Amino acid sequence: MISKRLVGVVTVKDGWAVQSIGYRRWLPLGRPEVLVDNLDRWGADEILLQCIDRGAQGPDFALLERLCRRGLSTPLIYQGGVRSVEDGVRVVQTGAERIAVDTLLREQPATVAALAEPLGAQALIAALPLSLQADGQLLWLDARTRQSTPITDTALALLEGGQVSEALIVDWAHEGQRHGFDLRLIDRFPLPRARLIAFGGLSEAAQLRDVLERGNVVAAAVGNFLNYTEHAVQGLKECLLGLPMRAPTYSKPMWS
Repeated sequence: MISKRLVGVVTVKDGWAVQSIGYRRWLPLGRPEVLVDNLDRWGADEILLQCIDRGAQGPDFALLERLCRRGLSTPLIYQGGVRSVEDGVRVVQTGAERIAVDTLLREQPATVAALAEPLGAQALIAALPLSLQADGQLLWLDARTRQSTPITDTALALLEGGQVSEALIVDWAHEGQRHGFDLRLIDRFPLPRARLIAFGGLSEAAQLRDVLERGNVVAAAVGNFLNYTEHAVQGLKECLLGLPMRAPTYSKPMWS
């Protein structure tokens, strides 16, 4: 039974794909369409498109439309600028299979619960950029204010109650750093039965295996480190054989 996934992440700022480092620095990578095409060809199980500067503008429907016209075979998760039920429904109608929400979950949890009605809980992911304090407390970063606060009971209740299907646990402090992900963010998450996606500083196969072998982790998400070599997804999956995940697949080059 396939129960684990490898998610490729494309981060977009000002219309360009960027390498994100610690939620503070961004280095240009190129057109997001090219990166998404690569992840699709290489056999990622899902692609997370996170548009990090869409708060005031709403979702980037133009980019979504361009991507979905390309005939992608990989399910697409969209994050960025969803402010209402109407926004979320339109994102899915445009072609995304699922939506990840952060600011909306923090500021309008009732809207997230309302989104579960037309879309279903399986289409909703809670995006939680977390850090671990010296006293062991998990804190949730607001990327706009740079303030961190405890995860709200309301957000946890949406996960525990099944209105949101999975939580994207982002180690934002180590994002972009090799071997950076802090496994304690997973081990100390307050809902032991929640389905978790780990992201931020995941780069090597051994590290991914440590994450994916945890029972509550359903996926590992990798961003920057999939852009350095051709067929990076297949290379990682070959090293993860034995885990209950889709085997690596190889496609012909686009120019053949």
